Amino acid sequence: MAIVPRQHPARPETNVPNRPRSLDPQELGFTRKGPIGWLAPLLLLSTGLRAVLHLFFGAYLDKRELQNALDGDVFDHSTTATGELWLDYVADLGDGFDATYSVAYLLSQEALEVDGERLPRGRLLLMGGDQVYPLASGDGYENRMKGPYRAALPEAPAGAPRPTLFALPGNHDWYDGLTAFLRLFARRKDGHIGGWRTEQRRSYFAVKLPADWWLFAVDEQFGAYIDDPQLLYFEKAAEQVGPDDRVIIMTPSPTWVKAKDNPHAYDAVDYFIRTIVAPTQAQVRVLVSGDLHHYARFSGEDRELITCGGGGAYTLGTQNLPDHIMVPPKETLTRSRSRSLRYDLCGTFPDAPTSRRMGWGVFHRIPWRNANFANLLGIIHTLTMLAMAGAASQGGNIQRLFSIPLVLMLVLIMAGTIAFAKPDGHARHWVLGVAHGLTQIALAIGGTWVWLQLPFRDWPWPGPLAVAAFVYGPLIAILSSQVVALYLLIAARFDVNLNELFAGQGIEDAKSFLRMHITPDGSLTIHPIGVDRICHDWVADPDGDPHASWLRPATPLTAHHIEPPIRIN
Repeated sequence: MAIVPRQHPARPETNVPNRPRSLDPQELGFTRKGPIGWLAPLLLLSTGLRAVLHLFFGAYLDKRELQNALDGDVFDHSTTATGELWLDYVADLGDGFDATYSVAYLLSQEALEVDGERLPRGRLLLMGGDQVYPLASGDGYENRMKGPYRAALPEAPAGAPRPTLFALPGNHDWYDGLTAFLRLFARRKDGHIGGWRTEQRRSYFAVKLPADWWLFAVDEQFGAYIDDPQLLYFEKAAEQVGPDDRVIIMTPSPTWVKAKDNPHAYDAVDYFIRTIVAPTQAQVRVLVSGDLHHYARFSGEDRELITCGGGGAYTLGTQNLPDHIMVPPKETLTRSRSRSLRYDLCGTFPDAPTSRRMGWGVFHRIPWRNANFANLLGIIHTLTMLAMAGAASQGGNIQRLFSIPLVLMLVLIMAGTIAFAKPDGHARHWVLGVAHGLTQIALAIGGTWVWLQLPFRDWPWPGPLAVAAFVYGPLIAILSSQVVALYLLIAARFDVNLNELFAGQGIEDAKSFLRMHITPDGSLTIHPIGVDRICHDWVADPDGDPHASWLRPATPLTAHHIEPPIRIN
């Protein structure tokens, strides 16, 4: 296996477009997208269908086996003029422009002043997964990731080493079988995204870093097995790893956290450490991942387990994270697993009290952020009310009970609320789903009773239908969305639908990324960087230097340390 040395100095761009003088898409070359409404009915249906298709047919669409025909190089970034290296880590970007570009803008600056400390821009930019939402496509990457990052760093500063970008796919990158991901990040020679060079040829990669550090980025998406070509690639890379070396492992998901509910979630990562890294006698000192849209660090006697998914997607609260975890979990059935060790929760962003306060915003954000979802609830409730009113006007009790339209609507409500609770064998999911369904049905009964007391139902047709559609529908949509909000707030306390509680709100603030520094003496310092408020007001900078960001914030962005820098000697 060849080691590809880092190329420098940077070659100036020859095809960089003129700097835009406005925020017009024709000048920027991409469309600034708003944040995704994650409870939009068509999006829920599309994403759900793709997840189901991947569950049943993912093995037939898995391109990891085919990547064995591509270059299997290890990338050498171990030699620098000063013997040190700065590198950045960001994950879960590619959502709304304002949040994604706020983080991209900070990452692209020559240096950041953070709490009085100057932190230079990373020579490596590591993207940890989900570079686009909601589904991978060429247009999606262009508008939600590539365009904003190109605008943040149009080209590398003249005479300076060009920064390099490596990307690991997340589940949203995987929904098309990695087709668009590989086209963007892995297939072109001399590829680039703005001022960042792209070097990788596969969806996984190994990078040799200064001072006997290594980076292994493992593509074990959807908790699946690690394919043989990937294992062979890392086995060959590990032949160059010595017993005094230290290793950073990137994964697409923090399986050390998810193993709390699914003990097998961590098995693939543990297998990788035992079979690839352990024979070299090197030490895995850091595991880093995105996927959960917050910052959380679990610390143990041997390594740091860091989740940092604050690159642009909606913020996920941290209030349900445990105080400690056992990794690997003792409940796993893998007989040859590593020794279970305790890791304590040492830092979060946003913190638990702030997360709980954010959760209360669900009442006004659900209908505001997800108008189509509220409209769907209004339609379902209106049809249910009309079916109930029709059944009430019929003859005997038996006939009322078995009114076909009414039964269909009641089944639809119960099935929808139970499925929304994601029943997975835990009783609390079923209980909360059924309780939510009964509450929605009770609301429908109350709405029907009110309807029957009013004179609208006796008006000539189509008067009642028009009133139901244009008066009852919007009102019941608001009420039913508030029932959903109340359900999410309660369910989240039982660790059910916590993700939906925050996805439905689409909170764009509280973003995060990592800036890491390897010094010549071999120590690694990790700076967890937080941004409390993103920017929504951007100004074009047509007269800036060629490498300066095309757009700058009207109000300066403020970055801070989430917690004191983590130093690994």
